[in-house]
This record gives sequence, C-alpha cells and structure tokens, in this order.
Amino acid sequence: MVDEQVLAGGGVNHVVRVGGTVRRPVGPWTPAVHALLGHLAAGGFEGAPRSHGVDGEGREVLDFVAGEVPDHPLPEWALSDGALAGVAKLLRAYHDATADFLKFHEMPDSAWYFPPESPAEVICHGDVAPYNCVFRDGRPVAFIDFDTAHPGPRVWDVSYAAYRFVPLSDPDHTPTFPVAEQARRLRLFADAYGLDAAGRNTLTDTARARLDHLIRHMHDQAAKGNEAFASHIARGDDRFYLIEIAHIARHRAAFQSTLTEPPAPGP
Repeated sequence: MVDEQVLAGGGVNHVVRVGGTVRRPVGPWTPAVHALLGHLAAGGFEGAPRSHGVDGEGREVLDFVAGEVPDHPLPEWALSDGALAGVAKLLRAYHDATADFLKFHEMPDSAWYFPPESPAEVICHGDVAPYNCVFRDGRPVAFIDFDTAHPGPRVWDVSYAAYRFVPLSDPDHTPTFPVAEQARRLRLFADAYGLDAAGRNTLTDTARARLDHLIRHMHDQAAKGNEAFASHIARGDDRFYLIEIAHIARHRAAFQSTLTEPPAPGP
C-alpha cells in the first residue's frame, strides 16, 4: 500500500502527497485546469505543477512542488520586498504564459470554477495568496492549486494578489504594516508586475470588488451545503473581509496616489 501524507491547506479540499505527486479531488473544472497546466508546460513556464491525469480513485494527479508554503502569521522572509516583488514577477510571467491559451483551447464558460470576467485578457489563477505560493530560499518559484482558474483581466488577479501579499489589511484588526507602508508596498508590487496605467487606476476598486466576490461566493457555497464554506462563515471570515473592504475604501486616495505618482528621478 502506498503511503499517503495529508497536506495542510485552506480547509476546502482533502489533499494528500503520494511520493512525488499530489492527489486532489476533481470537479467539473478539472479538464480545463489540466488543459491550462499542459499549455503552461508546453510553453516552458516552470512556475506551476504538471498534471498527470486522474488516478484509480478518481483523484487528479499533480507534481508535488518542493519548497516552503508560508502560513499566517507570515514569517519575515515572506514579507520582504524581495519576496513581494518576486511574487509580482512570477504572476506576470504566469499571465503572459496564459495570454494565448484560449486561442488554442476551446473552453466553454461553464468549464471553469468561476465564470469568466470581462475582458478575458489572461487566465487568472483566482487565488494567488501565500498559502498557494511555493518559496525556496525566500524566493517564490511556483503557484499551486489552480482550481479557481478562469479567464479574466490581469488586474482581477493582480488586485487580489496585492491584497494578500502587501497585505492590504486593517492595522486596527490585524498585525500588519501601517497604511503608508502598505501604499509603498502596493506601488512596489505594481511596478514589479509592470501594471499598466489602466490597471493602476482601477486596482484598489478591483481589490474591493474581488473581496465582495469572495464573500458572495462563500455564502453561495454555504447555502448549497458546502460544509467547508459554512465553517468559514461560522468563524467570521465574511465579516473579516467586510472590514478589509472598508479599510481599502477608507484609504483609497492614499493607495491610488502612490500607485499613480511618477517614479522618482534616477541619480
């Protein structure tokens, strides 16, 4: 009998490691995700696991990506400027690698976990966060858990990743950076990604919309009997995200002015 090691995660899926692979539950979105991972592999993008079909128990089989996946409270190395910029660059490389996916793969809207967002510029990962990012020696090397991938605009993914990694959290409720430092780190993230002017102009509003989308999804899933999401609501996750939305709205001007101000002149 092959040994299975249960892997810690977000509490939604039961995930195990079997040797050099990971086994996870499948869903209606799995064929689209596997096509995406195959596209990434064919294009030479190394920041995602490879898929290997489905095992005899009906679970998807993916490469196990070795490294550290930080958990809260985040260690200092995961909060460094280098880690923050590295995540932004990895996200840009991922997006660029997906930009032509829909040209080669006919995927109906219903194939994805989330419906596509307009404009469908890239395939968004959908949940770029520390718990879905593998680091080695303090450097991000791969994203994992692509279940929530779906077509959408770059800023839809960028705003959520920035929320998670800056992080754009209320210092009065969560141990985190003060607002001025959050603004600086947000600019660093946008610069490292190479976000265009249109994306910068909408980033903070999109972050709020993305968190509102998350709250609605949690309640929708709980209403359908999903016990994992029901437990998240019971512990107050939805109320926490409402606090975060209010924080981003309250400091929108500071975030936006830092995002769009001209770069400092060089020496």
